[in-house]
Amino acid sequence: MNPTYDFKGKVALVTGAAAGMGLAAATAFAEAGAAVVLADFKEEAVTAAAQRLAAAGHKAIAVRCDVSDDAQVAAMVERTVAEFGRLDAAFNNAGVMAKIAPTAESSPEDWERVMGVNLRGVWNCMRHELRQMERQGGGAIVNNASVGALTGNPGIGAYIASKHGVVGLTRTAALEYVKKGIRVNAVNPGLIDTQIARDVVDGDAGAYAEMEKGTPIGRAGRPEEIAAAVLWLASSAASYVVGQAITVDGGMTVP
Repeated sequence: MNPTYDFKGKVALVTGAAAGMGLAAATAFAEAGAAVVLADFKEEAVTAAAQRLAAAGHKAIAVRCDVSDDAQVAAMVERTVAEFGRLDAAFNNAGVMAKIAPTAESSPEDWERVMGVNLRGVWNCMRHELRQMERQGGGAIVNNASVGALTGNPGIGAYIASKHGVVGLTRTAALEYVKKGIRVNAVNPGLIDTQIARDVVDGDAGAYAEMEKGTPIGRAGRPEEIAAAVLWLASSAASYVVGQAITVDGGMTVP
């Protein structure tokens, strides 16, 4: 059973919220009492997700946003504040997987696409979130990195590089803004049962099952298990946690 946190009167923003870890985190924030903005470039899916939360009695709206586009990110944060008055917590989760190819055979287009969403997208979001949180006197940001930020992985160089960058950006911003009442941290998910994880093996069910068996815990993680870590990091329970990348991987990276 996941612990519960009180986010009543708080406002949370989640990117990549149409499915997977983003949707799980948005749902958890809503169930903990927060007003939630669900953002994703998949407009129909994220709108449906927000409508389900609203129908269950939660405060939730959807915003279409491509996080690689700074103007869209600025509009997303502006909409959040216009709708709910403030921004207390953000989970910068939106991400894409690289096409599987050795480094010398990967394309500039794929590099730009992955870096644009996974790294520049987090930077775009943080810039506007930090400004708002600084104006109001505090907040908490959690960035979604990956166990790929801790090691290499053949065939997905752009993805690995982007996630290393997310952790470096997280640590730097954490030191810059902690004295302004803003805590910045990250999560490093391991194998989580999402579409991106299945894309790594090109949808091969057998290969995916082998990946699951290869984790010390013997299974893929659930998106809700990442959401629990995100809510903890965003809550007052983690008030002394600054600039950390918390690994949630079922033992995958234990030496």
